[in-house]
Amino acid sequence: MSRIDIFAHHEMDHAHAQEAADELAGDLAKKFNIDYGWDEDAIHFARPGVHGMITVGENEIRIQAELGILLALLKSRIEEEIVSYLEQHFSCTFDT
Repeated sequence: MSRIDIFAHHEMDHAHAQEAADELAGDLAKKFNIDYGWDEDAIHFARPGVHGMITVGENEIRIQAELGILLALLKSRIEEEIVSYLEQHFSCTFDT
């Protein structure tokens, strides 16, 4: 299995950050046929070949996922799409 772990800082209030995270999960659900649901400040998602969570904090967001063999081949592309989404919709900054 391959692992994605992206951590970023945002400056949105918590409610708007949760709304944006829900939109991200909705977009992922449409693109990759993923089931997802909220559990307090975390969105858990799963489908055959991938499972993980999006955790929304007061000033940070973290996306963690375990990719199966087939999706592991697309890991870089998936990470690039997530980072791009976070930059566009959350105005996130990333630790270097």
